[in-house]
Amino acid sequence: MISLRNVTLQRGTRRLLEGASLAVYPGQKVGVIGPNGCGKSSLFRLLLGTLHVDEGDVSIPPKWVVAQVEQEVPALERAALEFVIDGDAELRTVEADLVQAEVAGDGVRLGELHGRLAEIDAHSAPARAATLMAGLGFATSDHPRPVREFSGGWRVRLQLARALMSRSDLLLLDEPTNHLDLDAVIWLEQWLASYQGTLLVISHDREFLDNVVTAVCHFDNRTLKLYAGGFTAFERTRAEQLAQQNATHDRQIREIEKLEAFVARFRAKATKARQAQSRLKALDRIELVARAQADSEFDFSFADPGGASDPLLVLDDVVAGYGDHVVLRGLKLTIRPGSRIGLLGRNGAGKSTLTKVLAGTLAQLAGARHEGRGLRIGYFAQHQLDQLREDDTPLGHFLRLDRRAREQDLRDFLGGFGFHGDAALLPVGPMSGGEKARLSLALIVYRKPHLLLLDEPTNHLDLQMRGALTLALQSFPGALVLVSHDRSLLRAAVDEFWLVADGAAGPFDGDLEDYRQWLAGAAAPVRTDEPVRDAPNRREQRRLEAEARAQAAAQRKPLENKLKAVENQIAQLEREKQHLETRMAAPDLYAPERKDTLKACLLDQARIAGRLAELEESWLALHDELERSA
Repeated sequence: MISLRNVTLQRGTRRLLEGASLAVYPGQKVGVIGPNGCGKSSLFRLLLGTLHVDEGDVSIPPKWVVAQVEQEVPALERAALEFVIDGDAELRTVEADLVQAEVAGDGVRLGELHGRLAEIDAHSAPARAATLMAGLGFATSDHPRPVREFSGGWRVRLQLARALMSRSDLLLLDEPTNHLDLDAVIWLEQWLASYQGTLLVISHDREFLDNVVTAVCHFDNRTLKLYAGGFTAFERTRAEQLAQQNATHDRQIREIEKLEAFVARFRAKATKARQAQSRLKALDRIELVARAQADSEFDFSFADPGGASDPLLVLDDVVAGYGDHVVLRGLKLTIRPGSRIGLLGRNGAGKSTLTKVLAGTLAQLAGARHEGRGLRIGYFAQHQLDQLREDDTPLGHFLRLDRRAREQDLRDFLGGFGFHGDAALLPVGPMSGGEKARLSLALIVYRKPHLLLLDEPTNHLDLQMRGALTLALQSFPGALVLVSHDRSLLRAAVDEFWLVADGAAGPFDGDLEDYRQWLAGAAAPVRTDEPVRDAPNRREQRRLEAEARAQAAAQRKPLENKLKAVENQIAQLEREKQHLETRMAAPDLYAPERKDTLKACLLDQARIAGRLAELEESWLALHDELERSA
């Protein structure tokens, strides 16, 4: 069991925890939530032993294997697949010991180590690592690539795969969905649902928490409070508690006012003096319950952008890509005032490419892009934070944006995004990712866009800011195109979905649950033309979908048969390998007179290992081909 007892933790002048206690039981999955800077990551460091409490006690079972996602990934020459397999620390330790035993000619030790490799299912390590990488968006061609060739976001995914590879008792995940697309988030949810160890995950994604955790640990006024259930259950319970706390506070205020009025009225009267003194003592005994404050300090909205042409933006048979590499063809999209579109699609399908074309930051390779007269576009890109000037302040950014504005008006506007008082005068460079994201959004909102293009705007934003953004988008009077892995934001902010897939983009006839099924392999109807009034009814649509699924299954059948044959061969070799390892574990095999028998066993072992490696490569190739045919 993980136990924190009366813990006090101070970082610099800030006290993060004071007398906090928490108990997490084996197998429990706990979401850790609270505003940015409250101490969530510091809690993880306490559990890892890299940070120590000022008072109190922290304990976890001493034999537990703890896995986490490292924040920094060096530019290694190591192949990506091998880097992920390194997450299985015991496997790598046994492999290293095996090499030493072979050099030393220690037959007994060799037998023991081969037995341990069989116990930890070592042969499946490459396949397990490949499955993890596929789920997080890597192609088979990425397996041999050096880690140094991947960008920062993809290195974070490699670190996540490496952490999942560990056969851990405790898994610590700090914002695991920040660098993932929606398809990878859905896959990660499914993987975590089957995880057998104890999980603590820091996340600001409401739906992810609902689908993964069984309890929520809330940082509340320097204490830790554990709530049963997912995020929705936590939110409902906390709302009830806050309402009760406010009611108690109001009732106490009324009682205090009555007592004070009595004392003020009768203190000077001899006949009432004793009663007045009694009321004063009653006042002293009252422990006032503080009125609960609203969690969010953020409050902003989009101003009316004014008149705009209709349509706002048109793409006519556009081809998009980079140089000779075409990503999307035949794009036909008309955005009108009030359009609210969510873009769906697998990682790398071209959602960001489409958004760049809409924004005008990426020129089309062919076709035409027509802007309405006077169109103002607000574009939040995944690299938007890099556009801020690190030597400037939030207020300085706005003064350069609007030189005619009054400074107080700009300060008031910045306050709605959490930059109150002196915070508006601090340099941007040392700010957290969440603060920079808030400032980038504030600059976009201030420009009063007719068309808002948001590509993963919630990365680095905490729950309170995500809630404020959701409310603002719900009342946004312009047009919106949104790419996000935050499904609660998608559900609340958009009216229709477009699917980007197979080099095309068109209306997706379904909701997020239909999209989940599409990711799992079900056929989903995608129209690349404009919607028509005489659409087929639901029964006809289901018939067409069933025919498409049957056709896809027929195409996949030969591959599935080949895959099953390879799996049977692997199973047969595994049985031979296990039988051989049992023979090699017998001490009498290493007697001098049985030298030839031992040599034959070692040759058989090498043959089986080589054949298994070949079959596992075939399994990976077939598995990848099946995924591409899905």
